Amino acid sequence: MTVNNPYTWGLGRRKSAVARVRLKSGSGTFQVNGKPVNEYFTTLRDVNLAKAPLALLEEGVSYDIFANVDGGGPHGQAGAVQLGVARALKEINPVLFESLREQGLLTRDSRMKERKKPGRRGARRGFQFSKR
Repeated sequence: MTVNNPYTWGLGRRKSAVARVRLKSGSGTFQVNGKPVNEYFTTLRDVNLAKAPLALLEEGVSYDIFANVDGGGPHGQAGAVQLGVARALKEINPVLFESLREQGLLTRDSRMKERKKPGRRGARRGFQFSKR
């Protein structure tokens, strides 16, 4: 039994943000958590980061993109959406794999917050020293 599902899924992670992205052929709408991408991400840097994989598509090809993002901050969420969109595009069109890889859009950014150590105030910052 085959399931007729028009969506292609992509999962993206960055820091503590997780994005579940669905793509299907359509008019080119891009929604994040039910809002247009330009409303959800307030800075142009984050909007461009989320839309970066779409620059590799040829003219006339457009997809409807729906992303659910949870956790992290705005920049981490934009990075997670970028990875999710890139992975979904790779599944839809395997020809894009090489160009997505060259742009670094399929690589998960593994940098995470460093843990707090005992005897310190933060990960590296010590307590304030007092002579008297």
